[in-house]
Amino acid sequence: MCMYINSCFVWLGGGADSCNTIIMVQTPFTWRYGGHQVFLSGSFNGWSERMPMFLVEGSENIFQRIIDLPPGCYQYKFLVDGTWRADQQQICDLDEYGTMNNIVLVRGTELTSPDLNAEAFRPCTSRDSSSAGPLNEPVLQLSDGEMDVFRQVLSMHLLSSSTYELIPNSGKVLALDIEVDVEQAFHVMYDSGLAVMPLWDENRGQMVGMLTASDFILILLQLHRNHAMFGNAELEVRTIATWKDWKLQHHRDIIRAMVPIQRRPLIHAGPDDALADVASRILQNNISAVPIIHSVDGSAPSLLHIASLAGILKDVCRNFKNHLGYLTLLQQPVGYLPLGTWSIEVRRALGRPLLTLHPNDPLSSALTLLLEAQISSIPIVDHSGNFINIYSRSDITSLAKDNIYTRIQLNQMTVSQALELTAERGRSRYKTCTRFDSLYRVMELLSEPDMRRVIVVEASSRHVEGIITLRDVFDFFSRTLITKNKGKGVMYL
Repeated sequence: MCMYINSCFVWLGGGADSCNTIIMVQTPFTWRYGGHQVFLSGSFNGWSERMPMFLVEGSENIFQRIIDLPPGCYQYKFLVDGTWRADQQQICDLDEYGTMNNIVLVRGTELTSPDLNAEAFRPCTSRDSSSAGPLNEPVLQLSDGEMDVFRQVLSMHLLSSSTYELIPNSGKVLALDIEVDVEQAFHVMYDSGLAVMPLWDENRGQMVGMLTASDFILILLQLHRNHAMFGNAELEVRTIATWKDWKLQHHRDIIRAMVPIQRRPLIHAGPDDALADVASRILQNNISAVPIIHSVDGSAPSLLHIASLAGILKDVCRNFKNHLGYLTLLQQPVGYLPLGTWSIEVRRALGRPLLTLHPNDPLSSALTLLLEAQISSIPIVDHSGNFINIYSRSDITSLAKDNIYTRIQLNQMTVSQALELTAERGRSRYKTCTRFDSLYRVMELLSEPDMRRVIVVEASSRHVEGIITLRDVFDFFSRTLITKNKGKGVMYL
């Protein structure tokens, strides 16, 4: 039999032979932050008893209490010198009254430890603690019924909501004429704080493409390798249109691509298109955004908005915020879900390995790695692997300030020096989380402006453990939906 307590799955027993058998598991609770008197209370004792905790031998700050508990999911809290405290470095969640409590999941003869210093992903069967190699893959602690609820709600929302709902009530949308000088376009994107802009062809009277931060990375890399490319500073007079044509011919030479790129029609959407369709176009075409274009009876098209995965995710978060009680997938710690890119020390890689750079690495290495690995950002770490900063594709526009790009050598400027330029913009460039933060928490972070990725760190040391991007979340949603609906004519992302 199974039941649900505070949205956590609790296994109470097996078949007839085990109906009267209760397995008790020794469960340690630890408070690491000192105090004179520390007590423990939780849902396991109805919050009615304050159980004293004791200093660990040889320590002046660490209190611990071990109690026997049957398998289940429990909320608990510490009473430290008369004040109720939750440990922010352990799994936390809000109860029905909006109070933050810690959570522990006791499974069978194993404890899913809330301690960040413990192994994060224990296998379903026991493992020799002396065995070498990476940790096992995380296991999703949800029933088929809970997954079905999430699939249905997500599908209905993305299919019934249109891109019109993403368009703000007021604001401006910028586009560049394809005859604008590349250098001027570089400055416009820097001044506007934009990493992507639609392109307008006046002769054809329509939107024809997008100019992205990747275009400027390609330009600077080629200038670095061949100063004769633009000859006598012809960057000032080379237009966006001629650059796009040149890139089609030389893309393979610039980044050693395996296949040449081809010119393709502008990928766009209309205001009435479903969010599911827009997300699908972005994912399938490996782009960052699509313009929302509206045209009536052959009239000149109007550019209404630039739709991105961040905008769609923000809409999802806004609509799901008050329904987390039954959307239990969104309450799962991200470390238990098959999404993101992780270091081999944390768990076996789901795909490509986590790439990092050091502050003194040349900027040319960072730019080349971004393009050839087809990633949007790279964590910058110290010699111990602890998080310092992040360098992303959009940071390239900072070189437009005072025409810095005309006075530097990419292989002589370090990543650290390049990041000093981005700091002058005064914008928040990244967010961090731990692998115990919920999926919904990470979704909220990713839906903030300019937050296309979240860095997963170990809370105490800030050692980089992984990175989760917008695309990772939507790829995970896509796999979740396809797993259930494949072959049934239901929505695909």
